[in-house]
Formats: sequence, structure tokens, C-alpha cells
Amino acid sequence: MMGRVSGKVAIITGAASGMGKADAKLLAQEGAQVVVADLNEEDGQAVAADIGDNAVFMRLDVTDEDNWKAVVEATQARFGRLDVLVNNAGLMLVGNVVDTDLDSWRRTHAVNTEGVFLGCKHAIPVMAQTGGGAIVNMSSVAALHGMSFCAAYSASKGAVKALTKSVAMYCKEEKNGVRCNSIHPDGVATPMVVKVATGKDTATQEEVDALATATNMCDPEDIANLVLYLVSDESRFVNGAEMVIDNAATITPPMGV
Repeated sequence: MMGRVSGKVAIITGAASGMGKADAKLLAQEGAQVVVADLNEEDGQAVAADIGDNAVFMRLDVTDEDNWKAVVEATQARFGRLDVLVNNAGLMLVGNVVDTDLDSWRRTHAVNTEGVFLGCKHAIPVMAQTGGGAIVNMSSVAALHGMSFCAAYSASKGAVKALTKSVAMYCKEEKNGVRCNSIHPDGVATPMVVKVATGKDTATQEEVDALATATNMCDPEDIANLVLYLVSDESRFVNGAEMVIDNAATITPPMGV
């Protein structure tokens, strides 16, 4: 079925690679006009060019409120509306609660938590002007059960989970037509996950594919399919939900049970 989001305008953060890239490509294929928003200008512009006429690149530092305002305003000026926001940009730094330094903690929360807050804050009023919209916040299974090796990341994704519910309740109370849901993936074969696993600063597609094969991780496209559903009118009554996509990882009993 094609055209599931025809006529909609979407901002997708962290869209230069990984899940954000897959989201941008699928939404554009289904008829949306897509803003590929990312700090990585070279890769972001390449993604937009690959998609074609349905996409435009805009540089976005999700920790910068003025940058958020500029991107939302530019989107409205160019397309006349904003219907979809996918808060996908994220940062994962390895470190348990004892080893994590305060700078790493604050940096993680600036991207993962404050970036989502700023996106919601500035997108909602624009969405409301044209009758509503859909926000998808990328959380993690770490928000549901924690991960000892990434304390800051777990806490930040827990905050995203709670913020999503707050936003959903606010929008319902305001009757502005905006829905907000969170997605909680387990391991996804993306460059970010490979860099965490290997300790490298970069990751090739071959390394991403190899890790996916070795660990049975899901693909970014698996996440994109769920994003598409949540931003389409098919999910018009889904609001404030935690959508877990983890192949039963969070319900698998520990060894010995």
C-alpha cells in the first residue's frame, strides 16, 4: 500500500544514517515531504539527494534551541505545515554509574533528553495550526529495564519515555490533534551501535552488516516500518504508547530461571 503519509511534512532528526535515514527514505516513499535534519552535513545532504524531490537537508544541532526554532520555521516557510516529528537523534556513551563522569552524563542528556524536549516544544504549536500531527520519540529497552554498562544512556531514555507520556497527555487535554508515542528498540544494526561495540569513532557498512549477522539484531528498516505506522492516520487512536520492538528480549527470563 503506497501513499500512507501522502501530503504530510516530516522532520526527522539524526537522519544522516542508521534508523533516521531508514525513516526518511520510507516516509518519502510513502508520500511525505521529508526534512533530513542532522549535524552531519555531508551524509545528510547525500541522504536527501538520494531520496530526491521529496527531501531537503537542514543542519540541526538538537541541543541548540535557536537551531530548533530555525529548522521548524524554515520547514513551515517551505512547505506551509508540519505534520510529523521523529526525534531520532541520539548518543550512547559506555560507562556504569561509577565510571561515568559528569560531562559525559550531561552530554548524553543534552542530546537524548533535551533534544527531544526542544523538538516537541517547538513542533507542537506549528502542528496544532493545521489540525494536529504525530510525534515519535526514539527511546530504548534501556528505559524499561536499564543497562548497567550505559548508565547515562539508560537514564536519558527513561526520561524520554516519561516525557512522551507527558506530551501525549498535554496534547489530549489541549485537544490540538497532536499524538506522541515512544519506540523502544533493543539492538539495531546501525553505525552508532557498531561504534559502541568496537570502541571506534567510525563504522563501515560492512561492519554494521557483520554485527547484525553475528548478534541477530534488527535492521533500521524494521524500526522505520513502525515509525510509518505511528505517523500515519492508521494509528489515529494510538497516543502515549510504549512500542517495544525487541524480539521478546524484555520478557525473556534470566538464565537459571
